[in-house]
Amino acid sequence: MRISRRGFLSAGLAVTSCFLLAPQKAVAASLFRSPVATNMLRPPGAVKEDIFVGKCIRCGRCVEVCPYRSIQPLSLKYGVYAGTPMVFPAEIPCYLCMKCVEVCPTGTLLPIAKEATRMGLAVIDRMRCVTWKGESLCHTCYNVCPYKEQAVRLDEFRPVIDEKACTGCGICVHGCPVSTEEGKKAVNIEPIYSGVRS
Repeated sequence: MRISRRGFLSAGLAVTSCFLLAPQKAVAASLFRSPVATNMLRPPGAVKEDIFVGKCIRCGRCVEVCPYRSIQPLSLKYGVYAGTPMVFPAEIPCYLCMKCVEVCPTGTLLPIAKEATRMGLAVIDRMRCVTWKGESLCHTCYNVCPYKEQAVRLDEFRPVIDEKACTGCGICVHGCPVSTEEGKKAVNIEPIYSGVRS
């Protein structure tokens, strides 16, 4: 994807404006803070987050090759992380086709087997899950999981995640019918494998 000269200049002006119009400390913190968070994940095979931004050249190949449009480049508001690839599983999960790891030219996304992928870990919010609350027998997360009976199983009809097998693909998040006021689901992916340093 090419960017025009006008687009490049506009982007530069927008970033400069951010520096001039916002408090310096707040801007610096937001521009250099990793965007990886709950339901905001790196694609499969990603190197540790603390070196990701330095290895990724923002070529967009992983974005282009993804047949599901699961991978999106981050916008300019993410500062030094702008242009790096991200998966938002509540919108479109990763279906583990593994095409992205095949085209990454810098080793930012390393070749990895589907079942060995660890984008994050699914965590069930038992206070929100209708099955855990005893309101219904929803098994959507179990039904849609590509590794059911491995990554997720039913214990007395309630879904339980096995951290040893969960890939963090987010298909369960996408399928979950329960949404919170904060925009989360009854099951969310936490980026515990990303190597983010707080």
